[in-house]
This record gives sequence, structure tokens and C-alpha cells, in this order.
Amino acid sequence: MAAMKPRTGDGPLEVVREGRSIIMRVPLEGGGRLVVELSAEEAETLREQLEKL
Repeated sequence: MAAMKPRTGDGPLEVVREGRSIIMRVPLEGGGRLVVELSAEEAETLREQLEKL
């Protein structure tokens, strides 16, 4: 039987460029990470929307 490891979202937000895509890894409160693949255009739209907040 495999050992049970706690799932934590600890760690910083990570954003890296892989080829033509931008990969964003967001730690989640309940544990684990949300991984999102964005194009440059989508990342720009996200930036604009976040600046409005």
C-alpha cells in the first residue's frame, strides 16, 4: 500500500514560458495546484482584467 502524503498547495505561484504557451501553476487552498496553459494574448487579457480590480 502506498504511503499517504498530505496534499498541500504550499509554494509560490509559478509562471513559465514553454514554447508558445505560458504555463501558470496556482497553489490551491484545499491542496494541490491549478495548472493553466495560456497563449500570450490570453495572458495579456488576464493582466488587463486583473488591473481593473
